[in-house]
Amino acid sequence: MTDGTPAQQRTSAALRRRAVFLDRDGTLIVDQHYLMDPDLVEMMPQATNAVRRFNYALMPVIIVTNQSGIARGLLSESDYRAIRDRIDDLFEERSAFIDDHYHCPHHPDITGPCECRKPEIGLFEQAIVEHQLDAEGSVFIGDKFRDLLPAKSYGAQGILVPSPETSREDVEQTLAAGFEIASSLTEAAVMVLGIPHAPEV
Repeated sequence: MTDGTPAQQRTSAALRRRAVFLDRDGTLIVDQHYLMDPDLVEMMPQATNAVRRFNYALMPVIIVTNQSGIARGLLSESDYRAIRDRIDDLFEERSAFIDDHYHCPHHPDITGPCECRKPEIGLFEQAIVEHQLDAEGSVFIGDKFRDLLPAKSYGAQGILVPSPETSREDVEQTLAAGFEIASSLTEAAVMVLGIPHAPEV
């Protein structure tokens, strides 16, 4: 049962914030496959510029990432946290800010099916509740179609930013689903925010 009058419920919904859900590997940082050394974290081009734009627009920036290397025994939760902390430090050094990180440590062939591995929406649902987010008004950005597919569940915007890991099938599925394609994270930010392009700072 939902608490509050219909008017209170509408007010509560109106106060929810739009957010940007970003994939990690291949979108914010270079995909190095089962990365476990923080010193090897490398930012993707224009990642800082895009995140900073979302920060200025007061849109929470949420990373949602599949980390099957944990299930495979190729890295530990401690390794994941070290990479997460390094990413936060790199952005903060450049006056940008990641609001939160969510990760799925599973792989269906090893740990069985789960509700948190993208394109499932378990982690997104968790973030929406914990941060009081407007799911429909949010945007889902990544370099794979599976990063965008959760947007379908919410009627939200999805933007593919191709990386070297993006397949032709990812592009075709993105277009068939009615999602958009941007050449860079900065272009994606412009598409979301309507802010004219500016050079990387």
